Amino acid sequence: MDIVGGKINIHVLMALAAFASVFMGNPLEGGLLLAMFNLAHIAEEYFTSRSKIDVKELKENHPEFAYVLDVQNGNFQSFSDLMYHKVPVNDLEVGSYILVKAGESVPVDCEVLQGRSTITIEHLTGEVKPVEKDVGDSIPGGARNLDGMMIVKAKKTWKESMLSRIVQLTEEAQQSKPKLQRWLDKFGEQYSKAVIVLSAVIALLGPVLFKWPFLSTSVCRGSLYRALGLMVAASPCALAVAPLVYATAISACARKGILLKGGQVLDALASCQNIAFDKTGTLTTGEFMCKAIEPIHGHFSNNEKEITSCCVPNCEREALAVAAAMEKGTTHPIGRAVVDHSIGKDLPPVSVESFENLPGRGLLATISSIEPAFGGGKPLKASIGSVEYITSLFTSDAESKKIKEAFSTSSYGDYFVRAALSVNNEKVTLFHFEDKPRADSLDVIKSLQNEANLRVMMLTGDHELSAQRVANAVGIKEVHCSLKPEDKLFHVTRISRDTGGGLIMVGDGINDAPALAAATVGIVLADRASATAIAVADILLLQDNISGVPFSVAKSRQTTSLVKQNVALALGSIFLASLTSVLGVLPLWLTVLLHEGGTLLVCLNSIRALNSPTWSWRSDLVQLIHRVKSFITGGNYQAVPL
Repeated sequence: MDIVGGKINIHVLMALAAFASVFMGNPLEGGLLLAMFNLAHIAEEYFTSRSKIDVKELKENHPEFAYVLDVQNGNFQSFSDLMYHKVPVNDLEVGSYILVKAGESVPVDCEVLQGRSTITIEHLTGEVKPVEKDVGDSIPGGARNLDGMMIVKAKKTWKESMLSRIVQLTEEAQQSKPKLQRWLDKFGEQYSKAVIVLSAVIALLGPVLFKWPFLSTSVCRGSLYRALGLMVAASPCALAVAPLVYATAISACARKGILLKGGQVLDALASCQNIAFDKTGTLTTGEFMCKAIEPIHGHFSNNEKEITSCCVPNCEREALAVAAAMEKGTTHPIGRAVVDHSIGKDLPPVSVESFENLPGRGLLATISSIEPAFGGGKPLKASIGSVEYITSLFTSDAESKKIKEAFSTSSYGDYFVRAALSVNNEKVTLFHFEDKPRADSLDVIKSLQNEANLRVMMLTGDHELSAQRVANAVGIKEVHCSLKPEDKLFHVTRISRDTGGGLIMVGDGINDAPALAAATVGIVLADRASATAIAVADILLLQDNISGVPFSVAKSRQTTSLVKQNVALALGSIFLASLTSVLGVLPLWLTVLLHEGGTLLVCLNSIRALNSPTWSWRSDLVQLIHRVKSFITGGNYQAVPL
């Protein structure tokens, strides 16, 4: 309340009404008015707090201190002889060795170095089932260690860890105001002033126009009393809490491991009619396995496919050594697969002298080796990437044609995902990788096509046959393949423009950042995504699957429906309370009850956003009928969304 500053709100209106009641000789009614108003607001605060995720509880899921081990030369002692000291979690550095005991929370994102345990991340991602963690496994910050003792290595600082990101994004989302709330903030103050003016008009002109007495009598309520009733009844309290449904929906999504960057994302998501998926790491597991290494050009003599002694120790191993050296430290799934495939193999040493990343194409590097037969010790130019990129490096039309023919006549066909390696534009080797569709991809696509009625498509940089294989497996009919990042960006903007409906882009955050930023709504798998992709995306999926996509779409439509219901309920309660007050039907205290009852009804309706969403009102009706039948028959039943 800020009368001095010229701001008028519901508190000012209620105070004026109470003082006026005392002035007219009705102190009991004035006191009852204020008591009911305060009780109603206590109830509103309760429902509001219940609708929002408890960020404080999330913050309490990480310890204030961590036990950092005193490690010398990277050697660990037995658990009973470990030496450690306490360090504030905010001061932990990447690479710190931390002891996590049973019953404690993991302080930051880390990797298990010693020990084995069972953890739970239900409070982070909604994943109910406890997860076994062994040496080499990654654990997100905030995970609870249920049993066992582990030594872990910090991979990120506290500010970069999952729990910190969840807390930060949730707080920002709840503070971010959707379009409706921003409009109500501007409209509310002007509306309250208009209510005071209208109430004054009723009080002054009522005796002239309708022959009401100015002060109440035993026969008729006076115009001043009616004006006070209008002042209370017409206040925009119910309208002000109508956007509460956004905060409730954000909380419901967060409890499922889905982080939204504000209520405006729900409005944008509900308006979309198209959805595009990246293939690798999104529709598929992204866990590539190198199935074959095939020398296809420059390794043969006399045009016969007989491997010569041109490579050290042989063509496949030399190609693998070069590729692994170039891909070391990469975040791309194919690069990780190359490095994994090289582990434990006796490969010639290769050093990378210069390096350049070409997004959507591949890598370019200058390499060398101490092996005499490996280029004579001289620096060599090496490139690895898509088939199209490697082909484009050869300026001779005849040479390019030979390489294209070699690709097309590969003994492994087009079944696998492929990447090509070129050394000095002389030797070309083809790598074949296998990537399997996610187990839930088919159900997700069916739900989006049949239930959400969205146009579903795939945007991928892979070649046509590999893309079509995955598309057939998951049920996608529209496929755009062999796309560079700028091509994905073009398709996203073109489809949104041509169809007139918004587009959702779902990716794993690798080479997807431009398309995610340009889409109406960008959805990213947070566990795999780069910092840039996380920054531009609108929705983060904390679980490493895409089952949250249909839930998000359904939740957005449920939210927009509840917002419309809230506005209708608010306007209806204001109109009914105002009309009965002006007509003198209700006493002032009952007007307050009707007004605050409408506000509480809007709050209760907003709480429904915590329920699981359904695709249509028919589904809601069927669930309601089942619930009523279960109640009548006395059977066991679970709560379902109304």
